[in-house]
Amino acid sequence: MKIIVGGDHAGFPLKQQVVNAIKNLGHEVEDFGCFSSDPIDFPDITKKVCEAVLNGEAERAILVCGTGVGACIAANKIPGIRASVCHDIYSSHQCVEHDDVNVMCIGAQIIGPVIMSELVESFLNAAFSTEEEFRRRVRKLHLMENEYAQKIVNLKTK
Repeated sequence: MKIIVGGDHAGFPLKQQVVNAIKNLGHEVEDFGCFSSDPIDFPDITKKVCEAVLNGEAERAILVCGTGVGACIAANKIPGIRASVCHDIYSSHQCVEHDDVNVMCIGAQIIGPVIMSELVESFLNAAFSTEEEFRRRVRKLHLMENEYAQKIVNLKTK
């Protein structure tokens, strides 16, 4: 599986370790930056990473910022992206299995390298459930996304 990784300056100290963890699991990885601890706005990196997922350049992505929250908020603004903050093993696989999450967000100021490695492995080994209840719910998420996107278009054209 190909994975895109990105993060801001707060995530920089952990991001290279995320890249290494993905490679150690045998996956292909592309690092979209940032590449230093110089301040950068997380929405800019998040946009690049999520666009790559939507364009089919990768199956999933991992974003690393200070807490994971900002990157998650930014990612979930993009139609077609389902992002989740994951700081525990159960959430890292369950978000894929039940909610078809394609972007995991983690906080470099919250977790260390050992937990990060376990989260990455759990996230990448998970598969979206074939059970109808989960498929139905994700279809409803798509419908909500489209409904509210249309409402925004309608408001702008008034």
